[in-house]
Amino acid sequence: MKQFLFLIGFSLFALQSFACDKCKNYSNDDFQIKSVSVKHINELAATVWEITVKGTAGKTTPTPAGKLNGAPVLGYVFPTTLKPADVGFGHTEGILALALTSHPDFDDTPLWDENSDLNYANDGIIWHPHWVVLIEDKRVKGGLSVKQFDTKDTSIVLPPTNPGMPMYMDSPGFQVITKGHTISVIVPDYRLNNNTAFSYDGVAAFMQVNTGEGGGHSGGDQPMLGVYSVFSIASGDLSLPYKVK
Repeated sequence: MKQFLFLIGFSLFALQSFACDKCKNYSNDDFQIKSVSVKHINELAATVWEITVKGTAGKTTPTPAGKLNGAPVLGYVFPTTLKPADVGFGHTEGILALALTSHPDFDDTPLWDENSDLNYANDGIIWHPHWVVLIEDKRVKGGLSVKQFDTKDTSIVLPPTNPGMPMYMDSPGFQVITKGHTISVIVPDYRLNNNTAFSYDGVAAFMQVNTGEGGGHSGGDQPMLGVYSVFSIASGDLSLPYKVK
């Protein structure tokens, strides 16, 4: 599949060369993937997505930058062969991925209270899921960014649970669980348009926000959310060899 070929080359390059000094702070066993799986449970009409690492899954979270511009984002990511339309986006080119993320500088899940303190705007550091559409982006070392769009474009279709950012991103609110070496997320079948036959891979990565205000990685034109370093890839070559069991 041609859309994945550029992913392989850029991600392997990112494994060999860190994009920034701060990325090195997170290159530890908590992001060294040992295995990845997606299992369908017929009785629950849901899939369970899991990434198992050498260290403790979810233990390492980003050090706050203190502002949105330059804010670090850590992620356990499942690139898939699902179509963006399967999860509520309009028809658009790119790679649909389910990203489990942590970012203490901002909260992009306004509908969900992940830490159950009745404050819906302070949960960014809690591991939570996003659907994102990834595209090739040579401006960042990881070679990928979340696809952006013009807010004036009335043809753009996003899921109703999107966080309101001008990117192909959704905040679906699925349950994320960290336990020992494994981080997992549960996705109901109907939230995938009942498509449970797809291929996938697993990636651990460092991302960063750019709002164009200077500082961080924002020298020149940078993506709003780019992949700056890839710590590990489940398959080793990002060939998406895994199938739903």
